[in-house]
Amino acid sequence: MNNFKALRIHSDKNGVDARLEQLDLIDLNEGEVVIKTAWSCVNYKDALAVTGVGKILRTSPLVGGIDVAGVVVESADSNYQEGDEVLVTSAGLSETHDGGFAEYARLAADSVIPVPAGFSLRDTMALGTAGFTAALAVHRMEHNGQKPEHGPIAVSGATGGVGSVAIDLLAGRGYEVHALSSKADAVEYLKGLGAAEVLNPADLDMGTRPMERAVWGGAVDNLGGDVLSWFTRSTKYGGNVASIGLAASHKLETTVMPFILRGVNLLGINAVDTPRDVRLTVWERLATDLKPRHLDTIVNGEIGLEEIQGCVQDWIDGEVTGRKLVKLN
Repeated sequence: MNNFKALRIHSDKNGVDARLEQLDLIDLNEGEVVIKTAWSCVNYKDALAVTGVGKILRTSPLVGGIDVAGVVVESADSNYQEGDEVLVTSAGLSETHDGGFAEYARLAADSVIPVPAGFSLRDTMALGTAGFTAALAVHRMEHNGQKPEHGPIAVSGATGGVGSVAIDLLAGRGYEVHALSSKADAVEYLKGLGAAEVLNPADLDMGTRPMERAVWGGAVDNLGGDVLSWFTRSTKYGGNVASIGLAASHKLETTVMPFILRGVNLLGINAVDTPRDVRLTVWERLATDLKPRHLDTIVNGEIGLEEIQGCVQDWIDGEVTGRKLVKLN
């Protein structure tokens, strides 16, 4: 485990510098479980961290990569044995703890999840934080009473990782999914995942009234701003709107009327602070009744550690469709 390769991010008052380095295990944060990594993936948050466009690191330096999967090689926790296949997603990696863009990772035991039966290590990173977040949104919505017969579910930011997996999961559960995307060349891709309709946000009249015509049974929103506001104002009685991202805006302008007159539920989806018991439940569902059907379609390629810096700008520019994996060993 000595002298392994990692993409380490340094942040100071002069900005962010991400570079490949040779590290020893002693250079990593403390943790009870050491794994030889196999796969990671690139998320929007990873792009923000590596480029410095977003303030992701809370301490410096840190190994990048918010997701990782691999095989246990050392464990001080009796729940994990040498040879176990495990994963970590959305648990503070690359924020407060060294992450997954490395050939070895040392992890806090309570953040480690056993790979569910029927999943390979690669499968888990084809999902990653994006897939887990999408599944958490569906789980929360259904726990709050969402059913296919309530009406169509709108998914914004549909071609991104969260949106792509959300469409796959919802369609697999029998929901009629309407994907919102401004990418004209993505229609076939989105319908292949299960979208019944693909709508260009530029063609939609979202209105400005406190409540618009109720058309959605619910929604999964990755954008924030005007689109999220419209979802709250155009969702049917008792429907659930899952707020996941702020790719367009962190603002939300609405009134209390959709909530008190239509009983609309606005659900905030925070993957990072999800309690462990819920995290285990969601991963169990991903391997059973929420199992994705189109991971091979959603994954658009594989890269190595040395290629990450050259591609992350695509996420910042909104040019990525689906998911990209990082092959580590």
